[in-house]
Amino acid sequence: MAITRGQGLRVDAARNYERIVVAAGRAFEEVGPAVTLEEVARRAGIGVATVYRRFRNRDQLVRAVFEHILTSEIEPVTAVETDDPWLDLIGSLEATVDVFAGRRVILALARETDAIGVETFHRYVHSMERLLRRAVAAGLVRPELEGRDLAAVVVMTLATVHPGDPDGADRKRYLALLVDGLRPAPATLPPPSAHDIRD
Repeated sequence: MAITRGQGLRVDAARNYERIVVAAGRAFEEVGPAVTLEEVARRAGIGVATVYRRFRNRDQLVRAVFEHILTSEIEPVTAVETDDPWLDLIGSLEATVDVFAGRRVILALARETDAIGVETFHRYVHSMERLLRRAVAAGLVRPELEGRDLAAVVVMTLATVHPGDPDGADRKRYLALLVDGLRPAPATLPPPSAHDIRD
């Protein structure tokens, strides 16, 4: 089937968007938070006008980079399903922490610019709920757990990431400690508040 001019333009636009976002992600980590849109354009091999047409400012670009990481690196891991619901759940938590631990600049910018929007947060929680339901059904985790509890585990673990621990010993230790609290226990967890932790 022949590609029309309009379709070709859409394909080119999507390709340029991907190149910009990938280049920006690398530039933020390598250059730092002050990287310019001009530098991003240079790395992407795209005219700076194209970058400015897609992203009016750095905050919009940070949000796009964060969402790209979520959709391209984290959500595929949460979609994996084996015959071991516990390992699937824990593997997804570990992968999420590892991905963002390697993107410290992006993570800091996302917090600073509020790029981790409510919709993005809910999408991640939803992707983890399927794994959680399987683990609950198998009796491997506390039945009162909610998807937002898993998001909180990720947030708390990422708080232990620091430059003095390049091998991630601290994040592995504290993730293991938090994960142990997911297992069934005699005492039921106190109920959560009526608001999301993002509110």
